[in-house]
Amino acid sequence: MNAALARFLSVLFHPLLMPTYLFYLVLYWLPESALTFPLDKRWILLTFIFFGTFLVPGIGTYAMFRYGLVNSLELGDRVQRRFPLLFTSFCYATVTYFFQRNLGFSELFYYLMLLITLSVFATYLVSLFWKISAHGVGLGGLLGLLALLNHLLPESGLLYLIILFVLVAGAVLSARLALNEHTPAQVYAGLFTGLVIGGSLMLFV
Repeated sequence: MNAALARFLSVLFHPLLMPTYLFYLVLYWLPESALTFPLDKRWILLTFIFFGTFLVPGIGTYAMFRYGLVNSLELGDRVQRRFPLLFTSFCYATVTYFFQRNLGFSELFYYLMLLITLSVFATYLVSLFWKISAHGVGLGGLLGLLALLNHLLPESGLLYLIILFVLVAGAVLSARLALNEHTPAQVYAGLFTGLVIGGSLMLFV
């Protein structure tokens, strides 16, 4: 895989974008009867997810770069990931708390965000001593959650999306290897971690 394509895939499926992609699929792919949230208001919720899980953590990481807390926005060095991952965990926990406190939302939203937050925090903890692939964790978590939702709602037609994202995961993890950002063990460990945490939604439903 050439470097330009590898970088494009790494950006398009950046870990911070995984919550937005997942909630888009949940809000607009699942049968309308599966959710109580009004269809015409769902774009507002998706915008909130994008703001809280991508824009705020992204701006925070950029601020850390500007003030010298990290030396690269790509966060290639394991040590450089600590503050951005911790800040991202805080942002995600805040969004999770919002869903937990606002009872008008489906419980599914809360559990999805809870597991996403746990995935980010697990990545932070592992990164204290080893460079696990955040792309792997993000895609593994998305696959695990989609697989479980497909099991709970077989009429949703998520199987096709799962197959698609299996291919996407293979391409993205190959891209991370092509860029020499990770070893095979790091990308596989990330994917496995995400799958386990995402699949653990079964404990709550």
